[in-house]
Amino acid sequence: MLRAIDHVQLAMPPGAEDALRAFYGGVLGMTEVPKPPALAARGGCWFRAGGVQIHLGVENGFRPARKAHPGLLVADLDACAARLAAHGVPVEWDAGLPGHRRFYSADPVGNRLEFLRPTGPSSCGGLSGGASVPGRPGRARRD
Repeated sequence: MLRAIDHVQLAMPPGAEDALRAFYGGVLGMTEVPKPPALAARGGCWFRAGGVQIHLGVENGFRPARKAHPGLLVADLDACAARLAAHGVPVEWDAGLPGHRRFYSADPVGNRLEFLRPTGPSSCGGLSGGASVPGRPGRARRD
């Protein structure tokens, strides 16, 4: 069955690669992953950091999703927020998820991004924090 998410695909308008490289590579510190030649011809760009991959694909008539977003676990939430703010990227803190600190932001084309860090045992069933998964003896959580 399922083990993990390999990547998250976000859409982008044609020609936005440079702005997104500056954001995902420069601001977030992700490494660009070369796209296979057959896919590179379509445009877009892929990034990786740790076990996270974000693929940005060109979509004609692009409009950013209003609610859909990846939730990105970070080691130092305050440092991440400060880095985004220092680059002029708005950060909106939200206290609505018990057991976590989090904020929302957006990439240069308006894709919504959630950055979060567990403050204790996860209350939403996600794999985080390093503790055992409730009801699953011997199954460890991972960040």
